[in-house]
Amino acid sequence: MARNHIKIEFASLSVNESFARVAVAAFISQLNPDMEELTEIKTVVSEAVTNSIIHGYEGQEGIVTVTCYLEGQRVELIIEDHGRGIEDVEEARQPLYTSKPELERSGMGFTIMENFMDEMEVTSAPGKGTRVRLVKTIKSAQVLEH
Repeated sequence: MARNHIKIEFASLSVNESFARVAVAAFISQLNPDMEELTEIKTVVSEAVTNSIIHGYEGQEGIVTVTCYLEGQRVELIIEDHGRGIEDVEEARQPLYTSKPELERSGMGFTIMENFMDEMEVTSAPGKGTRVRLVKTIKSAQVLEH
């Protein structure tokens, strides 16, 4: 089976978070996910994109890239920014950790991503940006042939 994909780039503006979520949801709909799977994927896209906008760029202009691969029943998402990066990825992955408590952030973004997906990898370096790779197998998938 061929590996299908989309790649979208957009300005690091919070209004674009819903665009990314809807674009990915529309693309993965060809796997015919159930409502729970669809909601989980939309949620992780929202979390990762919001992290890029709020923490990666901190109000500065930048580009967020979302790439989504489909292969069989497998969805692979890569959300990238070229923002400030994360100094300590392991610390950032801890539940309730937030670098912006003044914004009343819950600090649960990475925890949510990890719980909703089968795999999560976070690659980041200060001043170099962050790349989050998420993988999920759609158990209800019935690949629609065209």
